[in-house]
Amino acid sequence: MVYEVRYGWNRKNVFIIIFLAIGAVSAVTLPDKPLYARILVLPFCIAGGLFTAYSAINGKVALRVDETGVLLGGNPALRRSGAIHVPWQDITAVVLWRQHSAASILFIGLARREGAPAVPGGIRGPVGRLAMRALASHFPAGVDISRPESGWRLERERLGAAVARFAPGVPVVDIG
Repeated sequence: MVYEVRYGWNRKNVFIIIFLAIGAVSAVTLPDKPLYARILVLPFCIAGGLFTAYSAINGKVALRVDETGVLLGGNPALRRSGAIHVPWQDITAVVLWRQHSAASILFIGLARREGAPAVPGGIRGPVGRLAMRALASHFPAGVDISRPESGWRLERERLGAAVARFAPGVPVVDIG
């Protein structure tokens, strides 16, 4: 009962594509826009739309929970995505939390045991934790690796069932 979610189409990236398409059409068709605005807006909208579409269609793994541990996917549009695999023996909790800003964004994070090997992309040291707290005041204290639910959809029940199956002693904590 492996739990795996891949990047794909959802309401958010469809909305982004529509918004960027409207911006591109506006940059070309509205007569009162100055030339410099058109030169700046049009390539931004086209590049952003292509980036968003490629991220949705490439099908990279966003999250995988299996007998070996947890894989947190990285950026789906980059060749070296920055995915991180953390083995169960290093995980003390799977933590779900929200960053509240202009929009509420769900994150999945991993709290790891003291002395676990450093991982690329993880928060390192007190300065890293301080910086993360400044950027996201709701960031959970014990979590040092996290990913936003963006371009994929987390199914809490399936996540909980997979964690319970593969690592019965590891809690799934939802601090909302």
